[in-house]
Amino acid sequence: MESKLSIAAFRSRLKNSTEIGSPNVFLGQSRIFPLSGPAKPFYGFFDDKSFSLTINSAKSTAVFLVKGNYEDVDNKLHVNYSVEPISKLQSAWVKFAPIVLIVALNIFFLFFARGLRRASTIVNLFLLFMAFYSRWKEERKRKKLEQKFVSVFEIKR
Repeated sequence: MESKLSIAAFRSRLKNSTEIGSPNVFLGQSRIFPLSGPAKPFYGFFDDKSFSLTINSAKSTAVFLVKGNYEDVDNKLHVNYSVEPISKLQSAWVKFAPIVLIVALNIFFLFFARGLRRASTIVNLFLLFMAFYSRWKEERKRKKLEQKFVSVFEIKR
């Protein structure tokens, strides 16, 4: 994809909008107490050709990472990036934990709590809601990070 910025302006925006640190650290001291004045929108690291950024938030842990590289080709800045989960385990947990919990509770109600059919229906509905909500929320976080990255660095899709 192309950015409307020059390579110097892109590097300047990277420097001005990124708190330096490892994006794999969930709650680093610099994420809770920013050292360089106001909070910057991204947290991560970058060099002359690549970057690895996540959202800079003290309220919630980072789930997704924007990884990529950039280069100047014929006075146009080409940016190749991907948004991926930081932890494969956390991503799998969000996807499959509610389903495993639904199956386990249904087995419990089937074999041990035969008289609690109404309770099992209510619990199943609640767990189904939580399964859909958790997937929706994770997808929303991914899209929000990508939109912020695209808007700050003026990337044309």
